[in-house]
Amino acid sequence: MSKENSIGIIGSGSWATALAKILTDNGQHIHWWIRNEDTIRHMQQRHHNKHYLTSVYFDTSLLSLSNNLSSVVEACDELVLAVPSAFLEDVLEQLPATALQQKKIISAIKGLVPGSNTLINEYLATRFGLPLTQYFTITGPCHAEEVANEKLSYLTFSGVEQDVAQRIADRFTGNYLQTIVNTDVIGVQLAAVLKNIYALGAGIAHGQEYGDNFLSVFITNCFREMQAFLEQYEAYKANVQGMPAIVHNYSASAYLGDLLVTCYSLHSRNRTFGNMIGKGYSVVAAQLELNMIAEGYYASKCMYEMNKAIGAYMPVGQAVYNILWQHVHPAEAFMALEKGFI
Repeated sequence: MSKENSIGIIGSGSWATALAKILTDNGQHIHWWIRNEDTIRHMQQRHHNKHYLTSVYFDTSLLSLSNNLSSVVEACDELVLAVPSAFLEDVLEQLPATALQQKKIISAIKGLVPGSNTLINEYLATRFGLPLTQYFTITGPCHAEEVANEKLSYLTFSGVEQDVAQRIADRFTGNYLQTIVNTDVIGVQLAAVLKNIYALGAGIAHGQEYGDNFLSVFITNCFREMQAFLEQYEAYKANVQGMPAIVHNYSASAYLGDLLVTCYSLHSRNRTFGNMIGKGYSVVAAQLELNMIAEGYYASKCMYEMNKAIGAYMPVGQAVYNILWQHVHPAEAFMALEKGFI
């Protein structure tokens, strides 16, 4: 297969495995970077990822598996990033600054880069000089577990060059996966970060034994807070960087749909993590019990730091941050939220 047709996946968690299933079910050959050599051997011998989505079996003739990141990057024209945002720098720092030249990068990461508190495209631009025209995003609503079970799902592909985003999306479209394309690259990334924070809050509410009536009001206020932050963010970028304002379709699947499914679904790891926190687990205990990364945990701190410059009113985001990072008791934080909801 020629390099021009090659697509690679970086990461081996549940979402990376789901995306690999989608592509190989469509007959696509993929180069797949997996850090752990033992996981690679198991997949070659037993045809499935022994750690995530173990029910998914692969035609290994469609897989080129490697723990050599440079070789995977070199082999591909398009690369899907599917590692947790907290580990992205550690993974990519081993590459030279020129490694992504002429590559199309497709981010399936729903988080900010800790430390710099930047969007993935901003980190890639700084570290590798990647222009926004070569950067694309995958957002939901879509849970890996439902992809594994081939339940009809939808993915949104965003890129400033919509025709290229459409071509990438076409590679993923199949019997159980429909795709939506737009040019709202920045907005959908921020919405994905925020919805994980809000889903974690929804889980805390459930753990605190709030009912469905409260949760519906909670999510409504989260949706309003998301819109307010994005509008304030746009204003800030316009004033500081002279960026033109972008109109966001807040009722689209990548906004409202992804928020709803992440807050309500039992598949949501952020909701599950929050539920444990609400029941009294420590952060460390919840992390050990979950045994997967809840992006909302890291995102809550990143967003708190980012918002120091943006200045948006974010009572829900602040409450989640206070619970997770400032050790405020969930009951205290949510009692304060109750009085401000509309």
